[in-house]
Amino acid sequence: MILEFSTLVGLGFAAIVVIAVLKGARVVPQRNAFVVERLGKYSRTLDAGFHVLIPFLDSVVAKHSLKEQVIDVPSQMCITRDNIAIEIDGVLFLQVLDPAKATYGVTNYFMAASQLAQTTLRSEIGKMELDRTFEERDNINANIVDALDKACEPWGVKVMRYEISNINPPQSVKDALEKQMRAERERRAQVAMSEGDREARINVAEGHKQEAIKQSEAVKIRQINEAEGKAREIELLAQATAQGIALIAQAINTPGGKDAVSLRVAEQYVTEFGRLAQHTNTMIIPSNLSDIGGVVAGLGTLLDRTRQAGAAQG
Repeated sequence: MILEFSTLVGLGFAAIVVIAVLKGARVVPQRNAFVVERLGKYSRTLDAGFHVLIPFLDSVVAKHSLKEQVIDVPSQMCITRDNIAIEIDGVLFLQVLDPAKATYGVTNYFMAASQLAQTTLRSEIGKMELDRTFEERDNINANIVDALDKACEPWGVKVMRYEISNINPPQSVKDALEKQMRAERERRAQVAMSEGDREARINVAEGHKQEAIKQSEAVKIRQINEAEGKAREIELLAQATAQGIALIAQAINTPGGKDAVSLRVAEQYVTEFGRLAQHTNTMIIPSNLSDIGGVVAGLGTLLDRTRQAGAAQG
């Protein structure tokens, strides 16, 4: 009986040891941390790996994930500076850096961060008008992150970023914005059309200007060419006349030249007088018509004087 009793005691003690070991053994997963208290007081923080606690003295009071966590911030109504109510929701990203502070600094850092994000968002939206809320999303997100990061630092929590998901203005405001955008698009279209028409008119006027310049240049060149041609023509006629007179003078100086010239003049005199008689009924007849030889002699004398004057000038 004594042997059986000692055996039972040994088995019971072994069972207690096994239970104590199993109860005190803790395996912490990667990127997690366990906060341990001993007799109700903070003892230590367990990192990833295998740990053994003292049974009935140590206890795990909090388990924290060290990974970046996402909190969906519920939508809320915010009043803009111009008294427009809009509904906004967002997403908050945070990470636990100090598990002990996250355990003892705040009751629930998820709820605390979410509530603080909502109040900060309302404050930021109240500083600006409706139109700017669509344009200043990045600034709003940055301001919320700065405010939350300072508030969450005593909790051992790091706020990584905040993103506004949706901004929903009232339907009346949506209609007004749609009309405004439509009017802006129509204005831009009219401006573009007017600029195109202005450019077209400028191009047409420039084309007419260039055409007029080219035409005036063509007229100028034509007039210059005509003037040069007339000058050349006059020059050639003068040269030909001078050469003809010189040849006549040479012919007169040759033997019998004077008689030939007198004969030619007499022939032309008679011919022209005959033509005059054919074209008109009224005639003025020279008094010395019968004295053709005298006329020819007079012309010969005139030719002699002309030749002598030319010789004197030469």
